[in-house]
Amino acid sequence: MFTKKIGIDLGTSNTLISVPGRGTILNEPSVVAVSIEDNRILAIGEKAKKMIGRTPELILASRPMKDGVIADFRITEALLRYFIDKVGGRFRFFRPEVVISIPAGITSTERRAVINATLEAGAKAAYVVKEPILAAMGANIPIDSASGNMIIDIGGGTTEVAVISLGGVVAATSSRVGGNKFDDAIKEYVRKKYALAIGDQTAEKIKIEIGSALARNKEEEIEIKGRDMMAGLPKTIVLKTNETTEAVSDELGEIVRAIKEVLQETPPELAADIIDRGIILSGGGSLLKNMDQLVSRSVEVPCYVADDPLLCVSRGAAKVLDNLDVYKKSIITKG
Repeated sequence: MFTKKIGIDLGTSNTLISVPGRGTILNEPSVVAVSIEDNRILAIGEKAKKMIGRTPELILASRPMKDGVIADFRITEALLRYFIDKVGGRFRFFRPEVVISIPAGITSTERRAVINATLEAGAKAAYVVKEPILAAMGANIPIDSASGNMIIDIGGGTTEVAVISLGGVVAATSSRVGGNKFDDAIKEYVRKKYALAIGDQTAEKIKIEIGSALARNKEEEIEIKGRDMMAGLPKTIVLKTNETTEAVSDELGEIVRAIKEVLQETPPELAADIIDRGIILSGGGSLLKNMDQLVSRSVEVPCYVADDPLLCVSRGAAKVLDNLDVYKKSIITKG
C-alpha cells in the first residue's frame, strides 16, 4: 500500500514542506489567525501573516511556535494539519509518515509535544531529527564521515550550533536567538532613538533590505513609516545600514558566544578539521548581510553561507525520507 511521506521544517517564522523526489514544495509563514470570541481558526500561513498588526481586537494573529518549541499545542496541531492536508492532495486518505525537525537543545517534554501534535494532525508515524543534522545534510555536508563539520543554523526562533562527525552531534548548543529577535531589536532601537513605533513586518523589511552584521563604509538607507509616540500621529523617518548593525549587536554577540562555547567543547582533532573545512551557515538568519564575515572574524575560522540556506533543513528532511529505513536506525527518534 502506498504511504505518503512528508518532511516538515517546523520553524518559528516559516514552515517548509518537502516530499521524496520533489524536494521542497511549500514554504509558508508559521502564523495562525484565531477568533478570540469563539476560539475559531480563521486563517493559516500566508493569509494569516498578512493580518499581523492589522487585526481588530476580536482577532489574534500569532505564531504558535516560540523559540523553536511549541507555545500553543492546539494551534500548532491546526497548523500541522493544514500543511499535511495541503500537501496530501488526493492521497490524503493515506495517513503519512512524517519527518519533523526539532532544535538540538529541546527537552524530552518539548520533543514529545512535537510528536503528539504531529500525530494528532493526522500522521501515521512521526519521526523527529535534530535540526543541525538536517541542516548539514541539506548543505551537502558528509555527516557520516570521520571528520569534524560545523554547522550554524540561524532560524527565526533559535540558532543551532553543532559539530557533527560519524553521523552524530559531538558538541552542540541551542541559543534562543534568531531572526525574530533581530526584528524585535530593530523595533526597540527605532522606538528609543526616534520615538517611533513600527510593526513586525516593517522591522523585518528593514532587516532584509538594509540590515548588516557588520558596519559598512557605504551605507544603504530605507524610508520607514510608523506612529510618533509623542504626538500619536503618523511619521516617516530614514534609517541607515549601520543603525541596524548597532540595533542587533547584542543578539549577534549571543550567537558568537554560542559558537565559541561549542568550539571550546570540540575535541582537538575535530577542531583541526573545522579549520580546514570552514564553518557552514544555514537558515534565514544567515542571509543577514556580512553574517559570514562576522563569524569568520570572531572565531578566526573561514565561514561560508550554504546554497539556498533557507531550504537546508527541508532538503535534509527530504534526504531522510528517501532513505527512511536506513536513518530509522541512527539519527531518528520515533514517536
